[in-house]
Amino acid sequence: MWHGKGSTARQPEAAASIAKPPVHRITVAQFAVLLPLGLGTWVFTNGVSALSLICGALVAIGPQAWFAAVAFRKRGACQAEEAARMGYVGGMRKFVLSAAGFAVVFALLRPIDAMAVFAGYICMLIVQIIGSWRLLR
Repeated sequence: MWHGKGSTARQPEAAASIAKPPVHRITVAQFAVLLPLGLGTWVFTNGVSALSLICGALVAIGPQAWFAAVAFRKRGACQAEEAARMGYVGGMRKFVLSAAGFAVVFALLRPIDAMAVFAGYICMLIVQIIGSWRLLR
């Protein structure tokens, strides 16, 4: 059987040799930061701010974790085109999930501390950026 240029034969051993990046560590780090942050907000301010902060953080964590799982599902040279497509589609869906998350939080959470919602979201984005930067080193 010929597997030269233009062949569509699958080569599972090639894909298996490329290690999956440990992107799940970013989600774990986000939860590790969220727990003391939410608890500290509850102790030093109030429950409304703490719940708002946690909801904002979850709006960041959920779509990011989903994107990481989808974007890094395909790997290897044989699946490069599919991996790139998954990255684009995943990025768009991550944006839609984030927007929907904010819509749900602002529609359903009463009372709400809007600044705490955005603070939680921004804190988790900072953890995501730092985590991604550390994984690339």
